[in-house]
Amino acid sequence: MFDNLPRGTICIEDIEMGMTRYLRKEVTDRDIELFAEVSTDRNPVHLDEDYAQDTIFEGRIAHGMLTAGLISAVIGEQLPGHGMVYMGQTLKFLAPVRPGDMVYAEVKVVDIDMAKRRVKLDCHCAVDGKKVLIGEAVVLAPSRKFD
Repeated sequence: MFDNLPRGTICIEDIEMGMTRYLRKEVTDRDIELFAEVSTDRNPVHLDEDYAQDTIFEGRIAHGMLTAGLISAVIGEQLPGHGMVYMGQTLKFLAPVRPGDMVYAEVKVVDIDMAKRRVKLDCHCAVDGKKVLIGEAVVLAPSRKFD
């Protein structure tokens, strides 16, 4: 994983409109196998190449929620980071992620409600510059005053 900034916490008092954070991660066979084990989603489109060849994807794909988990990693580790609380997340899957793909996951601050400590984030994941997932998250950001 290659992050653009150190992990930690950005308090609501320091969050600004347009602030962006991201990470890059190659999705490996092991990632897919571990996600299948933890989630108990053992759909053969993720695990069995022969089966997956006969689907619309013509090969194995990563679980969509594994890809979405990279958004969660950016939010939980970088922006706002440690101490944040997820309030909601929307997701739209645009294209599959395959084993070996390098996924770029990015979040961008699009709205701040200081009184409620809520931050709205535009989220997307891309492979080779093509968006594979888009969405929006709302999180409760930590505050120096309360946390």
